[in-house]
Amino acid sequence: MNRLTIGLALSSVSLTALAQVTLRKAMLTGPAAWSSAREIAVSVATLLLNPYLIAGMTLYAVSIVLWLAVLSRAEVSAAYPMASIGFIITAVVAHFALGEVLSVTRLLGIALICAGVVLVSKST
Repeated sequence: MNRLTIGLALSSVSLTALAQVTLRKAMLTGPAAWSSAREIAVSVATLLLNPYLIAGMTLYAVSIVLWLAVLSRAEVSAAYPMASIGFIITAVVAHFALGEVLSVTRLLGIALICAGVVLVSKST
């Protein structure tokens, strides 16, 4: 892959990670009750107006457009392993933005996932 394609892939993965954190923020600031049909309806209506939900979905939409540009330039089997970087970005952003814990166990798990993806990508 050339530099442009790698840049597009990293941008797409980063935006997807930011979307995840933003959607989590939407759920933390939005409605919590989901036990009855009425509560679900009110919750969904409230959630659809949540600015964090709108921002998260927008980030996802842009990341999809960027990913389509990546797929137009690279084989999916070469590009998709880059998505594992999203595990790292999501964990770090969630730690700083939401105060989520980055335990040694969680960091080791993320490292194992990334190592596995690298091995799979090298197996062709």
